[in-house]
Amino acid sequence: MMRVAVLASGRGTNFARLLEAEGTGELGEAQIVLLGTDRACPAADLALTRGVPVYIADAKSDGMSEWERGFLAAAAEHRVDALVLAGFMRILSASFVERYAGRILNVHPSLLPAFPGRDAIGQALRHGVRVTGVTVHLVDETLDGGPIVLQEAVEVWHGEDPEQLAQRIHAVEHRLLPLAVRMLAEGQLSIHGRQVSILEG
Repeated sequence: MMRVAVLASGRGTNFARLLEAEGTGELGEAQIVLLGTDRACPAADLALTRGVPVYIADAKSDGMSEWERGFLAAAAEHRVDALVLAGFMRILSASFVERYAGRILNVHPSLLPAFPGRDAIGQALRHGVRVTGVTVHLVDETLDGGPIVLQEAVEVWHGEDPEQLAQRIHAVEHRLLPLAVRMLAEGQLSIHGRQVSILEG
């Protein structure tokens, strides 16, 4: 069983979806054992109501290096094997990423490498693209630049606003992220440099 910590900073819709997927068996050999967050947020409230341990510290006032030290201690206590970033709005240090190299998944609301960083949906709309999408990738020391695991395109409809597009993108995220977690847990991801091959389960 792969013991997973989820990192989130906001509403926690992807975290909620992962909890649902765990309950239905969609995560396969993955078990969510910890939520890490850098602020009081709905994701932390949800974890507490569902009995998931929470590591919470204010990275803005305490500093990110202190947050990482505290989280790593909590992760060790809960024997965490892998991390899933689900709307975590902080950049992790290279040394932190190295601790879990090849075992950190992130979901991003664009077809990377297009529109990395914050406000990817807004970036796509301002750029006038006709197609954007969702990427699940492995995290490395770059900003949204790690090897790509799964991608799916989402058409941008004429005249739609960011909230409308976000709603359709989130629906794809909620499908792809649990699938990627299961693949990681069951050893289906073979990584060779920037290429990720998906092995038959």
